[in-house]
This record gives sequence, structure tokens and C-alpha cells, in this order.
Amino acid sequence: MSLEEHNFSDISPYDDSVFKEKISTLIKDPGFLHAVKYVMPEEDVPALFQELATIDNKYDFQHQIMYPFLEMLANTTTAGITLGGVKYFNPGTNYTFITNHRDIVLDASFLNLAFLRRNMPTSEVAIGNNLLVFDWITDLVRLNKSFIVKRNTGIREALLAAKQLSAYIHYSILEKHESIWIAQREGRAKDSSDHTQEALVKMLALGGEGTFMEKLKEINLMPVSISYEFDPNDYLKAKEFLLRRRDPNFKKSQRDDLFSMETGMLSFKGRVHVQMTPRINNKLDELGDFRDNNISAKYVCSLIDQAIHRSYEIFPINYVAFDLLHRTNRFRRKYTDRQLEDIKEYFEGQLQKVDIPDVTDEERDFMMEMMLTMYANPLKNKLKTLLGGME
Repeated sequence: MSLEEHNFSDISPYDDSVFKEKISTLIKDPGFLHAVKYVMPEEDVPALFQELATIDNKYDFQHQIMYPFLEMLANTTTAGITLGGVKYFNPGTNYTFITNHRDIVLDASFLNLAFLRRNMPTSEVAIGNNLLVFDWITDLVRLNKSFIVKRNTGIREALLAAKQLSAYIHYSILEKHESIWIAQREGRAKDSSDHTQEALVKMLALGGEGTFMEKLKEINLMPVSISYEFDPNDYLKAKEFLLRRRDPNFKKSQRDDLFSMETGMLSFKGRVHVQMTPRINNKLDELGDFRDNNISAKYVCSLIDQAIHRSYEIFPINYVAFDLLHRTNRFRRKYTDRQLEDIKEYFEGQLQKVDIPDVTDEERDFMMEMMLTMYANPLKNKLKTLLGGME
């Protein structure tokens, strides 16, 4: 596969040949300046911009700019980021890291931070164009090794976009020798019950050579499980559940999406664990090809889901949420009395942030149930996988 066969210029990360030009445009953008001042002390901004002006390649940008920024973010908004399963990573192989989707920005960022800490190569990152609401955001992510997933297109355009995206992923792994990150589904699972979309797997099998399974083997799918102790957006998701319940046609605004990104990025997440699992090539061999690609995709999704569910890190809040939701003491030994009270207080505090007028007691109970469900689902899915379908 070659660049002559496919034109990736509108979706690929910026090439080093245009880096200086794109950095120059970025640092002149008032929106970028405003965003930088929001996340760091104003007196540090001139030095940052001075350093940015000297950078002319992706490697230096990630190591000199993004690495310290992500460390600062991790230090101020988490209780630590841990990485497991490194033994499954072969430095001579490029992977498609496919993960559950908890945070719009940070899932891939924290995975790459974990890699940077260990001097492992970072991955290119798939990002939906629905998030690229300003030109400076587009420039920033493409400078930072991100490639664009075209969404909200017509049916014909969607198929062309899917073919281009799949071709780029195969090209990136086989020709550029870059690993890539992609979420297992479009958008986050609001109830934190993570399941891979069959459409995503079918898209990945559009590019490459051979049968459906051979095309997937070509890109070395490695499921990765990401666990956050606290989801800063939990109350916003509970609010959205209620607004949809009141009005099934409710749609979030662009402002809502930006606020979710900001909240997820800058609020406290507690402990974060990233767990790598073996690539699924051997299991794809065991499955073999089915006559129907729909059946093939379904089985592949199941393999990915099982690997992710099995590898969740379960925190006290997940056990507490399960017991409160189901009115049981099944996991009482997993948390102390103090943890129980602190977690109940946390849930109450998060609900108090919901800014909807005239919420009834019944609606408040509904939002609490939704929030408990979000935290209980990772545990429930892990139990199902470990116990072969039993809860």
C-alpha cells in the first residue's frame, strides 16, 4: 500500500516538513493562547511559546511539550497512573491499541504518557472531527500525532471516509511502522458498560489484504483496559440521562461537549490504571473466517470486550456502587466503613452539581441510580467475563 494509492493529507498527522509552519500558525491563534492561559500560570506562557517556536518535528513536540504537560496533568488531577501488561508489548511490532472509552481527551493521552515514562514509542491517535470545533484544536492534535475520523457525513461519504480511514490505519502500521490508538466505539458509554461496535471492526477490515480475519491480523489488535477511580463527568452523564428521559429528542450542544472535555481533563480522577492484554491474532486464527462478515465482526467484538472487561481495575467505589444499587452486602469486605461513608458523600456531592431546575425527588433518585450504575457496570462486566456469564 502506498501514498500514491490513497491520499491521506486531510486526515493524517502533520508531517515534519510542515511542522514549523503549523506551529507558527498555532501560537498566533488567540483561541490557543486563551486555552493555554486556562491550564497554566500566565507568567509561564511566554517561555512555552518561545520553546514551541523552536520545535520542528513530532518527536520533540511530544517529548519537550506534551510529556511535561501530561505529567503536570497527572500530578494535579490523578492519584497516580499505573501501567500493567507491558510483557505483552513487543518493541519490534506495531499495534492497534483498542480501548474502552472513558474520557474524550485523556484515554489516549494517559496511555501515551505511560509509554513516554518507559521510553516506549507513542501511538498515533484517532480523533473524531466532531471535537475539532476550532482550527487551532485541529492543528494542535495533528501536531500531536493524531489522525482524523470523519463523522456526521452522508451515507456515500461515510463509506468513502471509512475506506480511507481503514487504509490509513493499515498504512500507518505496515508502512510507517507507527502504532495507533482507537476507541472501541464512537462516543463514550454513558453507563460505563463498554462494548465494541461491530461497525468499528468492519471498518478496520476494509483496508489491507486477504480475508476478513487476515486483514485484522495485519494490524495487530491489542485490547487495552483503562480504569479511572472517579469519573469527573459522572454528574454530567446523570444530568444527560434525566434530560433525555424528560425529552427523548434532547441533544447536547457544542458548549456541553466542550464543558465535558474541560471537566474530564481538569478535575480529579483518583487512581488511573492502564492494562495491556495480548494481541488477539492467535484467537483470530482459532476462530477462522465465517462466510458472513457480520458474524466474524460479532465474534471479534466479543474477544475484545472479554479482554477489556477481564482487565478492569476495580476500586472501592465500584464495589460500593454495586452494593448500593442492588441493596446487598455482597462486596462488604472490599471496603471499610469510612470508605462507604466517603463514597456516599461523594455521590451526594456530585448530584448537587446538577443544575437542572425543579428536579423532583423521584428524578433525583433516578439520577442517583444512573450514577451508581456507571460505577457498578465495570464490576458487573468483569464478573460476567471471569465467571463465564454468571454475575
